[in-house]
Amino acid sequence: MTELFTNKRFVYAVSGLIIFVIIIILAVNLLSSERKELNLLREHQKEMMMLRDEFITLRQKMNAVESRKNLSNVQGIIQAVDEVFSSLGLKDKVKAVKSTAKRETKDGYEEEADVSIEKVSMNEMVNIFYKVENAPMILSIKKATIKKSFENPELLNITLVLSFLKAK
Repeated sequence: MTELFTNKRFVYAVSGLIIFVIIIILAVNLLSSERKELNLLREHQKEMMMLRDEFITLRQKMNAVESRKNLSNVQGIIQAVDEVFSSLGLKDKVKAVKSTAKRETKDGYEEEADVSIEKVSMNEMVNIFYKVENAPMILSIKKATIKKSFENPELLNITLVLSFLKAK
């Protein structure tokens, strides 16, 4: 046995084999850590893709709102209400439009108004909400109160608080 350890060739071969095994172990260890890092990077990539898709969706929505700002030549809330209800043919059912507030925001001016509408059917109410939501201006419903009409329970009386945003 001592003859084996004194033989230089055998010692070199065993030491070479030991060094080779150590290098293989280090390489496998390095490879597994690289795989973990690759999996982590793939997860980050998926998150980034989801964020990119969400960003694109939000940017499209924002561009749609921005384009609505520039579409109409409406100067105030009363003119905006008149435009919405006259396009629906319900101008005669609007009983009162009272401008309640006017504020300056960082992007423009916001005007609010109380609008009272009497004796409308359910279909007309849905059309009003749809038209306000899709008006070619930034017009939003802040509050809506819906009550049955005293004269005809099938008809509705609606009170809306509308907000109109006009760019500076």
